[in-house]
Amino acid sequence: MITIYEQHELKKWVLQQKGDKRSIGFVPTMGYLHEGHLSLIKKAKEENDAVIVSIFVNPLQFGPNEDFDRYPRDIERDSRLAQEAGADLLFHPSVEVMYPFEPAVTVKVNRRADVLCGSSRIGHFDGVATVVAKLFHLTEPSRAYFGLKDAQQVAVIEAMTGDLNFPVEIVPCDTVREQDGLAKSSRNVFLTDEEREEAKVIYASLTEVKDLLLSGVNPLSAKEKLEELLKKKLTGTVDYAEILSYPELKEPSSDSTRLIAAAAVKYSKARLIDNVLIELTPDGKKEVENHV
Repeated sequence: MITIYEQHELKKWVLQQKGDKRSIGFVPTMGYLHEGHLSLIKKAKEENDAVIVSIFVNPLQFGPNEDFDRYPRDIERDSRLAQEAGADLLFHPSVEVMYPFEPAVTVKVNRRADVLCGSSRIGHFDGVATVVAKLFHLTEPSRAYFGLKDAQQVAVIEAMTGDLNFPVEIVPCDTVREQDGLAKSSRNVFLTDEEREEAKVIYASLTEVKDLLLSGVNPLSAKEKLEELLKKKLTGTVDYAEILSYPELKEPSSDSTRLIAAAAVKYSKARLIDNVLIELTPDGKKEVENHV
């Protein structure tokens, strides 16, 4: 694996791969890699001739009071893990390389961004879409891999890719979980022992509500049950507990064929998100697997 820090060096490498007619799989990350990220890299390796992993903590997607400076960073560890998982190139630019000047143009997300995480993180998905658009242009991937732990991000990126005609296939990948169900996250390191033990309740509550939806309970009642379960069992602050259509992220209707049950919980030093997806079919209802 080689490590590149500059845009022109990355473009030169990509041009060589294209000249050799090699497909490129791309895994964008903010670093502090865990098993979830590594599963994306391994899948990209299985499906492409070459794999690029980016590590960049993007300031555009952090609000004024969020944890940009505190976000965990360990590039030596990340480099080793990315190489072991099968990455061929690690792109690790500085903020100055990605944004040498204040951007004159950014991407504005008009739909799918004003609910769930977007309702309290104003401008967050504009920052996500802007940096992903830049990275798509730099890496020119055949396929790009995103974890479904942040299913809202996947929905936004899928919409941006289609609307702006990026020639890249978006590959959503299952959430990777701890044995007790907690979704793997770089921010889990900020949980106290007590918070870490309690956090498993988030996925357990989502699973219970999923079962209610599969049994025919209407989404409004299921949402009320999810709120009740989380507030009763958690000491953290429930940021949201929602049942929405997916990927539209709107209030469900009788025509909705796919739903997302999603939650976010704030602890002392970490904000955790999780979700499950449920597909409604003409022959009945079945869960869309969102964990391994």
